[in-house]
Amino acid sequence: MFAGKKNMGASPFLYPTPLVLCGTYDSSGRPNLATLAWAGVCCSEPPAVQISVRRERHTYASLMEKKEFTVNIPSHSQAVQADFCGMTSGRSVDKFAAAGLTPLRGQYVDAPIVDEFPFCLECRLIHTFKIGSHDMFIGEILASWAREDCLGAGGSPDPFKISPIAFAGGMYCKISAPALKAFDIGKSLMEKK
Repeated sequence: MFAGKKNMGASPFLYPTPLVLCGTYDSSGRPNLATLAWAGVCCSEPPAVQISVRRERHTYASLMEKKEFTVNIPSHSQAVQADFCGMTSGRSVDKFAAAGLTPLRGQYVDAPIVDEFPFCLECRLIHTFKIGSHDMFIGEILASWAREDCLGAGGSPDPFKISPIAFAGGMYCKISAPALKAFDIGKSLMEKK
């Protein structure tokens, strides 16, 4: 029907997605991390993010019980730790200890922050949506933390200093250089007045 295009079916293909680690404390108070690629900003007022988690995951029970979590953004150099945390279960493994990461108790929520990661958000759960294989958790962002060496000249987080990991098609990708200036390059197509 569309020349040069192949129907890939009803599949969750959206490239790339950010790779984040959701931090929670489980019912016994142990810190845990879940590696997620289904996450993103979903609102600016109030500032909020969404993460999607399967009901059978250890993190799911913690999210439902505590109703607070952190979203931790690793740098590309921390991909091994991030990948490991997505391949093991917090039911049987202390992921922080095994990955050589340090949990810091959040200042605004009862959830751990990864000390070594360059950026993190503290979130309070405000909505949960049962969708199908995953439930979506929407968290209001109460605080965001950036390592000072990852800030740009204006004091905002610099994505190239953070060097976040993007997930695409089963691969981890690095954001390496600015490409095109947003809210600028499209001006050439705007009507001239």
